Amino acid sequence: MLTTDKLSCNVLTDLLCAHGIRQAVISPGSRNAPLTVALSRREDMQTYVVIDERSAAFIALGMSLQSGKPVALVCTSGTALLNYAPAIAEAYYRCVPLIVVSADRPEEWIDQDDSQTIWQQNALAPYVKRSCDIGAHLEFDNGQWVCNRMINDLILEAMNGRRGPVHINIRLDAPLNGIKDINLDNNRVIKMLKSEIELPTNEARELGKFLASPKKVLIIVGFHEPDERLNRALIKIAKLPNVAVMTETIANLHSPLFISRIDATLCRLSPDEREAMAPDLVITLGGALVSRHIKDWLRGLSKLEHWHVGISHTTIDCFKHLSLRVEMPPAIFMRQIASALQIYNSPSDYASRWMSVLKKAELIHNAYISGCPWSDMKAFGIIIPKIPKKYNVHLSNGTPIRYAQLMDCSHIHRSECNRGVSGIDGCTSTALGASVNYNGTTLLITGDMSCQYDIAALSSTLLSPKFKIIVICNAGGGIFRFISSTSSLPELEKYFAVGTRLPLKELATGYGFSYFEAESERELSKSLQDFFNCQDSPAILAVKTPPETSAEVLKRYFEPC
Repeated sequence: MLTTDKLSCNVLTDLLCAHGIRQAVISPGSRNAPLTVALSRREDMQTYVVIDERSAAFIALGMSLQSGKPVALVCTSGTALLNYAPAIAEAYYRCVPLIVVSADRPEEWIDQDDSQTIWQQNALAPYVKRSCDIGAHLEFDNGQWVCNRMINDLILEAMNGRRGPVHINIRLDAPLNGIKDINLDNNRVIKMLKSEIELPTNEARELGKFLASPKKVLIIVGFHEPDERLNRALIKIAKLPNVAVMTETIANLHSPLFISRIDATLCRLSPDEREAMAPDLVITLGGALVSRHIKDWLRGLSKLEHWHVGISHTTIDCFKHLSLRVEMPPAIFMRQIASALQIYNSPSDYASRWMSVLKKAELIHNAYISGCPWSDMKAFGIIIPKIPKKYNVHLSNGTPIRYAQLMDCSHIHRSECNRGVSGIDGCTSTALGASVNYNGTTLLITGDMSCQYDIAALSSTLLSPKFKIIVICNAGGGIFRFISSTSSLPELEKYFAVGTRLPLKELATGYGFSYFEAESERELSKSLQDFFNCQDSPAILAVKTPPETSAEVLKRYFEPC
């Protein structure tokens, strides 16, 4: 096969394919030309070209989130690599296995006033599991062996244990356009045998005995990929009278037995009820929690035990009460605990009391949504129930994820939000990347400020009719009008809720989107139907809401009834 003459690029491509990696997102450049040639000429590798490296990295993140498989990410030398940082940080905290490949200059030319030369080899060090630097000169006796070993090692690192991004920095010297005929698939492939070990039966039974009634147990699940095994285990354990299960919108776990609207439920507890409902033990699963209310409440309790379950990179003590770190896949641990607890099914009213609070909260919520004026809250109250069941929904950070937390999202196929780092950058690109690997429709619900921040994604060649965007146009920075740290500052309008110049209609026309608009409850109900029925092109729906009213409506939602 005719391909690049750069040994390191061919070793990399061989090993990516051998380890089952089938997608690569490439940003154009000169120094990475040999990498581009090596990847693009492999029939078993799908390549996608995205010019903006920041957007490219979030697109790769979305692809990997949706498929559950690693995605390679390739850029040229210089500051191109630094543009990956926001998405790589998000991938690190969400355990997403991205294989970052950066082309670089030979080391002897760094700091010699040669163009596009910076120190790249540890540029992403805090946010990758491991990195390696492959030299430009591999002609020595063990050159291919060293290159092969390092790349095998990093691919295995990304895919095993607590999964996450890795960085392979490949130095390439001129000429960059050399081509030769090579034999493919002649590189050694190092594999790893994994075993998901269960707890010894007697140990699981001891833990079950410890959790049994009259102990009050609260299980809380943060962001998580859909997991039917874990869902079944939690349904089984939620049937116990002394256990309550709380799930966030992006936990992707659903049952009528779960409290899936945490903030909406907690805010209906009186001070006396909060004291009475305080758990003896909390078990957390999944990633970082969106709910500030649950974190503040549990941190303020004087007596509490906390177990955290999952493959972690560090000791996670979010509530300041951690007593046990369980380094196991949650589905395995919870299935064992659910079985062990069945023999200790003693009377308790803890779960039923939580269900009573949830039903009360739902009635208050429905009445509030029905009676509130046109606002962000009213818009979300109309949008969320009408989302078709097979849609995957991505929510931007800021107010969209917080409003979704208050709604019943149990009918949604899959919900996602970049909550690893919780930044607004890259939300559109992440959703777009996920849409590439999902056969159904992907819907992004975003704010105008988040949309403005990631506007490069709208120009992508990856767009298709199965990608839709709802933009909440509330004059930008709606979250700042709500949170206490900024809402009362005189600088609010100038420095925080600053508004945006976002000509959505013109952008939609320019980039080939169908465009819809709504400025009232009646218009939204009509536009939503047309928006969801649009099949010929990607679509944008601009929902225009009054910013000050929206902030007040959201604040009043949490006031005591």
